[in-house]
Parts: sequence; C-alpha cells; structure tokens
Amino acid sequence: MGERILIHCDLDAFFASVETIHQNLDPTLPLIIGSDPKKGLGRGIVSTCNYAAREYGIRSAMPISEAWRRCPGSPVGNGIYLRSRFRLYRRASKRVMRILYSNADKFERASIDEAYLDVTERCDGDWDKAFLLAQKMQSDILDDIQLSASFGIGPTRIIAKMASEQRKPGGIFLVPSGGFQQFFEPHPCRAVPGIGKKAAQLLGEMGVMTLSDAYEEGPDSLIQYLGQRRGENLWAILEGRSSNEVSTLRTRKSISKEKTFQHDQKNVEVVFHSLDTLIEKISNKLLQLEITARNVEVKIRYKGFETFTHARSLPVSMDDIDVFRRIATRLLTELYDADRPVRLIGFKLGDLEAPPNRQSTLDRFHEEE
Repeated sequence: MGERILIHCDLDAFFASVETIHQNLDPTLPLIIGSDPKKGLGRGIVSTCNYAAREYGIRSAMPISEAWRRCPGSPVGNGIYLRSRFRLYRRASKRVMRILYSNADKFERASIDEAYLDVTERCDGDWDKAFLLAQKMQSDILDDIQLSASFGIGPTRIIAKMASEQRKPGGIFLVPSGGFQQFFEPHPCRAVPGIGKKAAQLLGEMGVMTLSDAYEEGPDSLIQYLGQRRGENLWAILEGRSSNEVSTLRTRKSISKEKTFQHDQKNVEVVFHSLDTLIEKISNKLLQLEITARNVEVKIRYKGFETFTHARSLPVSMDDIDVFRRIATRLLTELYDADRPVRLIGFKLGDLEAPPNRQSTLDRFHEEE
C-alpha cells in the first residue's frame, strides 16, 4: 500500500450555516433547527444548531422543549427556531462538492457535509502543497458559498478524519506520514471511528484509556481485549496501516430492512425506537455473516409517500452496533420533521466487506434484502 495524501473536508455546523446565509441571520445569535417548539410545548426534536446555540448545551436529538427551556425564542429570549429544509441543504452541498471534486485526483462524498479527497498526484506527494491546496479550497468555499469548512490532511482515511476535528471551526490540521503516532498519543480510544462505547469500556477496564496506552499494550493484548478482528484493526490504525483508499464508485452490496407503520406514525419515540430495532437486526446479521460495512444509510417516508434518504461513508469498514446506532440516529435526526406523520423507516448497511473465504456468502447481498 503506497503512501497517499488524503484530505477530509467537514463543513462546520452545515445546516445552521446554510440557513444563516439564506435568511441573512446574525451568526452570533443561537440558531436551532428542528421541529416547531410551540413556545416550549413542542414534542419534536432538534435536528442541529449553530455554535452559539451549543454554548447553551443544546445538541442534535435533544427534545425541542428542552432546547426552548435552555434558550427560549422571541419574545422571551434570543433563540431563533427554524424548520429543517433538506432540499436547501442538498443544493448547497452540491456546490461545495463541485469545488472539492475539481481539486482531487479521486473524490468520495462521505455525506451531505463531508468528503474525502486523494490529492497525492495533484500535489506531487508534497505535504506542504496539500496544505496550500486545502487553504485554496477553504477560501473558494467561503468566497463562493460563504460556508466555513474544516480540513484534515493525513496518510489514511481515519487520520484525515480525526485531523479535521482538531481545529474546528474553519481550521486546517496536517498529520504527515511520519507524525501520526505523535498525533494519536493524547487521544482517548473513543476518538477513533469504529471504537464504540462498549469497546472503549472494555479497553478502559484493562487500563487502556488513550491511544498511547493502546500502542504500548501491543497487538496481542488488543486482540485479547477486543477479539481478533477489532484488535487487529485497531493495531493497523495505530501503525498507520488502515485504509487509504478513496472510492470513486460504490459497491451495491448491502443489507437493509424497512418498517412500514400500520398507521402513519406521529410519535417521535416510536419512530426512533423502530429505527433502533432495525439497526439491531441488521447489525446482528452482519456479525453472523462475519462481514463489515463502510456505509450507513437511513430512509424515511412521510405521509403522502415523500421519501428521503441520508447516508454517511465511514473511515473504515466495521461491525460495531454502537457506532451504527450513533451515526444512524444522527442521520435520522437531520432528516426528521416531527410535525409530519411517518409512513416508513428504513436502515441499510452498504459497502460490505468480508474475508475471501466468505465472499460467496457476501455475494448474496448485491441488492437490498
């Protein structure tokens, strides 16, 4: 596996930023996007919010009534509450992705607000040129669409992804191939995509709290704590041997399940519980087949058959139900309009991978189950 230079782009507070620009709002005021708060009596949820609202402790998936309690809107407080407009966000995303695509050797749209770029050839393998390219793209996005973006640069998908979190919002962080172990050292194990709550707890019980601790333990101990595949995967990450591929085309192999409600569902808790049930069933099948997935997708169909899907590409292929649950809940939260009855909810895992001796089993899932 030759050394690559990868860039991960993550748009900062994307939905809230698009609304701020579109409606010419004051960015210093707290902006909360989600269901109608009904002056604190609403039963929906927060889809997302800007950084000003996060200072009040508001987060996505929080009950909208709790958000109102922490930061009420007019005339009581200065909170601005808006309904989600996913089509508007998709249009803005396409403009950003065109800029990123035009600057990449290989391009992969990871979600509506994230992308991976392989820029090895474009930058002649020069890390300084990659940093300058990230600055150029950051400037182009700001000039063309007035959106803030954070960039991470590294030799693997995971390192680039983690690097983009280091100087948010609006920062650029570079981890060259020779500096990844120093970069990993202070991070908690949970900071690695694919290390879910249960895996982090298992490591913590053995005194492994940081990635530096994990590296000192060595591969044999990690396999003992986490099992063969997860232990080997974590060790590969720590040694900088995890995936450095940017996929321009997606495999269609997937496993999916859907739930059609007998009556159009208005209860938020029922909808999210149904999603959780689907996640559990699909994740268990993944474990039974001893395969992993690198793409998570959520589907929602409202009364009237209007249907939306929202997906995210992961830095590495994995089989951790906690990670799938966290990502899928976030995806549904961003899509969900709690004021509209839901007819169907669906969950899909795609980009499936398996050891060669299990490929015949994997081939059964070219299409949705």
